[in-house]
Amino acid sequence: MTHRLLAYTRTTAYRHDSIPAAVAAVRTLGDFEVDASEDPAALEAPLDRYAAVVFLSTSGEVLTPAGRARLAAYVESGGGFVGVHAAACTEYAWPYYGELLGARFDKHPAYQPGKALVEDHDHPSTRHLPAAWQFTDEWYDFRTNPRASVRVLASADESSYDGGGMGPDHPLVWCRDQGRGRVFYTALGHAPEAYEDQDFRAHLLGGINWAAGLED
Repeated sequence: MTHRLLAYTRTTAYRHDSIPAAVAAVRTLGDFEVDASEDPAALEAPLDRYAAVVFLSTSGEVLTPAGRARLAAYVESGGGFVGVHAAACTEYAWPYYGELLGARFDKHPAYQPGKALVEDHDHPSTRHLPAAWQFTDEWYDFRTNPRASVRVLASADESSYDGGGMGPDHPLVWCRDQGRGRVFYTALGHAPEAYEDQDFRAHLLGGINWAAGLED
């Protein structure tokens, strides 16, 4: 059975150059039919046909009031939601979105190599990764530490790069339940090169499959 995803990429603030590569990756990761859109009307239509809604480096306010209501109802009733990288820089004016995602972006240091420490290998997004995953990214800091309300899958080792601002407990990848739905977020994915990296592609596919209820 082929499952359908909605890849949403609208930006009203910073726009990542990696968005086309991210959409292309999602189209080729698994056996998915992918509807990619920048149009807020895509979130105003019924979402029940989608196994998951994927926000690929969205930024700023990207939803209408009707779209907000539709997305919330979709997740609460069992839909999957995936946030990638700048999805945490999105919908600051909508409190529910911050709860849904688990944390909001604060700042980041320069794009540079660093190390992600896998805390939970019993998840499709991380089970293939080494305990210490070398990667190059922006290493997002968040306004709050989400650990109390999420299942942390990987965290940033701030000793492995310059400019970290959260200290020794720095969640980077996590998942959580929202109503009857599932939410997965990864802070990684800044550069186009990430979407050619086989470990990152498997990481993203595992997160999507989990959120969509296709893999536990």
